[in-house]
Amino acid sequence: MEINNRETDSKEYYVVDWLHILKSIASRAWVVAICAIVAAAIGFSIAAFLITPKYSASIMIYVDNVSSGATDGNVSSSQLTAAQSLVKTYGVFLDNETTFEAVKQQLKNDGKPISEEMSYRDFSDMIKSAPEQDTEVMRVTVTCDDPEMAADIANAIFPVLEDRISEIIKGASVKSVQKAIPDYNKVSPGIAKYTIVGFVLGALASVIALAVAAMLDKTIHDEEYVLQTFGYPILAKIPNLIDTDGSKHYYRHYYSYGHRRHRGYYQTAPAKTENKEG
Repeated sequence: MEINNRETDSKEYYVVDWLHILKSIASRAWVVAICAIVAAAIGFSIAAFLITPKYSASIMIYVDNVSSGATDGNVSSSQLTAAQSLVKTYGVFLDNETTFEAVKQQLKNDGKPISEEMSYRDFSDMIKSAPEQDTEVMRVTVTCDDPEMAADIANAIFPVLEDRISEIIKGASVKSVQKAIPDYNKVSPGIAKYTIVGFVLGALASVIALAVAAMLDKTIHDEEYVLQTFGYPILAKIPNLIDTDGSKHYYRHYYSYGHRRHRGYYQTAPAKTENKEG
């Protein structure tokens, strides 16, 4: 006789009770609210007191391609396209060490104070150039922690860039459209943005923490939890007991066939003494 032994693979499945998680989060909504408010206050404090505010000033330059200019005073589409392409080229001329040294010298000639510790990397981080709404006008923006310094640097850029362009590109020139003036309205950091981001991150972090805590909670809260989670019938339940003298005996167990988990708290009543007379 040949006996075949069949072994069945036992697999354990982890079931996520989303309803239990949602109930746990809803019952602790005050925790989420407090965490969100605290995080929003932290974001506000960081933006208002810890981050150095930045200010911007801009100049506007008109790019004129003289070599392809029209004699009748009209500008053709090809001339406009050529001028727009020159805007990007001038941006490359602007972001280099030679221009940086020339701007520093121009500031000194204008009697404007500038820190000797400013490096080319600092200068490059301050400067941003781009075409103004896809036109032949170029906007150069300087951003730093001093509004007057930002305006001084922006105004010093124009004569330097004008000289460099005339030297490198024959027939091309630039004209000043707008000079920079100090703007005392800071562009960063955005206090409202930091506050909102802190509020959202605080609420999200607290919700995740509460969800993880609910998933790791192995406590049996009621008989419905046993039935839904393990599928075992309830054989017995010991309810809370209250004595006539007001003291409580609280001790609870849930017993189920093939599985047992319990959570208990036991409080005994004070011992009673009897006085016996001789």
